[in-house]
Amino acid sequence: MFARISTVALHGIEARQVDVQVSLSAGLPSFTIVGLADKAVAESRERVRAALSAIGLGLPPKRITVNLSPADLPKEGSHYDLPIALGLMVASGAIPGDLLESYCVTGELALDGSLSPIVGALPAAIGANALGKGLICPAASGSEAVWAGETVDVLAPPDILSLVNHLKGEQMLARPEPARSVESRAARLDLSDVYGQETAKRALEIAAAGGHNMLMIGPPGAGKSMLAERLPTILPPMSSEEMLEVAMIQSMAGLLSESGLSRERPFRAPHHSATMAALVGGGTRPRPGEVALAHRGVLFLDELPEFAPRVLDSLRQPLETGEISIARANHRISYPSRIQLIGAMNPCRCGQAFEGGRSCRRGQNCMSQYMSRISGPLLDRIDLQIEMPAVSALDLTRPQTPEPSATVRDRVVAARERQCSRYRSLGLQDVWTNAECPASKLPDVAAPDDRGQTILQEATQRLGLTARGYHRTLRLARTIADLDQSERVTHIHVAEALAYRGEAMNASMAA
Repeated sequence: MFARISTVALHGIEARQVDVQVSLSAGLPSFTIVGLADKAVAESRERVRAALSAIGLGLPPKRITVNLSPADLPKEGSHYDLPIALGLMVASGAIPGDLLESYCVTGELALDGSLSPIVGALPAAIGANALGKGLICPAASGSEAVWAGETVDVLAPPDILSLVNHLKGEQMLARPEPARSVESRAARLDLSDVYGQETAKRALEIAAAGGHNMLMIGPPGAGKSMLAERLPTILPPMSSEEMLEVAMIQSMAGLLSESGLSRERPFRAPHHSATMAALVGGGTRPRPGEVALAHRGVLFLDELPEFAPRVLDSLRQPLETGEISIARANHRISYPSRIQLIGAMNPCRCGQAFEGGRSCRRGQNCMSQYMSRISGPLLDRIDLQIEMPAVSALDLTRPQTPEPSATVRDRVVAARERQCSRYRSLGLQDVWTNAECPASKLPDVAAPDDRGQTILQEATQRLGLTARGYHRTLRLARTIADLDQSERVTHIHVAEALAYRGEAMNASMAA
C-alpha cells in the first residue's frame, strides 16, 4: 500500500516541492522517516502517532516507511506532520487519495489532533499556487496564507478531524479571512515634531527620495533618533510587488500573522549589542535577520560605533548587492535585503566634540579613535554623512512652522516617480531608485554639466574619492536634481552632493 502527498520545503523565501511518499509493507512493525530530515521531522513520528490515536485511528501493524523526496534536499521544521499523517490515512484506506491530489499540505500536529500554527504559510501558499495546487494549512495560519491571492484555494482546518470531514463532504470549511493591519507606530510620528536641524531634514528628504544610506553625527540630544524614526513617514508606500516580498520574509520570521500586510515600509532598529546572526541571519535553522527584515525599508543603527566592528562589516555585501546569503555545509539560503541604512552616532565617546564652548574630556584623539571603529569601506557606502549641532533653547521656544511629513512625502513621491519612469524607459525593470542605478548607466542618467564635471574631478583629487565614492556622488546629485525637477545634473547639485559626502570631515578626524 502506497500514498503520495505534496508539500513544500522552505529555503529562504523560496518554496520547493516535496513529495511525502508513504509505504506500508509486510514485516516487523516500525516507523521510519528518510530523506535528509532534521530532528523536528524525525520527532513527527510520535506526534503523528498520538494525533491519529486521538481521532480513533491507530497505526497499522506494518513496516511504515516515509520518504521525503527529493532525498538530497534538507527538510527542516514541523510542518511535515500533517502530510505524513494524511499519507498514512490514504495508504491504510481511511480516506481516498484523490481527495488530496490538488493540494499541498503543511501543518504541525498537536497530540490531541489539533493543528498548531506554522512558519512560512505565505511562501508555502505562493509555492503551492506556482505548482497549480491549493494549500492546506492550520487555521491559525490561514489568515496569512490567503494573502497569496484570491485565486489560491486555501483550506485552514483547526484539527485533522475537521479536515477529514471536509474532504468527505460531511463538513464545509469556509475560506479564512485575511489578517487586518493594526495602526503602525510611524502613523503616530510626524516630521513636524522635530524643531531646528533644517540641514538634517533636507538631507533626510534627499535620502528618502533616492533610497540613499545616511549617517548622522552629533552630540546627545541633537535629534538624530527622532529624525530616523520619522523617515518612514516621508517614504512612499510600497508597491504590491514590494509588499509581497516583505510579507514573505516576515512570514519566515513568524511576524506576519501578528499584524497582516501593510504598505508601510519596514523600520528595524536593533540594539548595538546585536550579534552577527541577529543582524544578518543564521542559526541552526537559518532565519532572516534584521537586514532581511528591513528589506525595502529602513535599518536604523543607533550608536553605530558601539556595534562590534565585525558585525558592521557584515553589512558591506548586502549594501552593495541587495541580498544576504547564509551558507551552511550542505545548503545555502539567500534573502533579499535591499535596505536603506541610517546610522547615528556621537562625534566621540563622551559626545562633546561638536558642542560649542566645550571640549572633549578624553583628549584630542578621542574623536578619531571613536570614528575608527567604523571601517573605511563601510563609510564609503554611506552616501550622506552630516554633522548635527546641539539644539539650542532658542530653537525650542521660538515660534516655528515646520513642514509636516505629508508635504515632504509629496515631494519624495514625485521624485521617485521620475526615477521609476526613467529606469523603465532604459529597460531596468528591477531598479526603483537612484541608489540602485548600475554604474554603467550613470553616464546616461547622471552626467553633470561641464562645470559640475570640473567640480567633481577636483573634489576627487582633493578629497581622495574612491571609484565607489565617485559613483555614489553622481547618484546623490541625480536625486537632488530630481527633487529640483531638473532633467540635467548641474554644478549646484554636484556641489550639494559633495557637501553631504563627509569626506572633508573624515580627513579632519584622521589628521
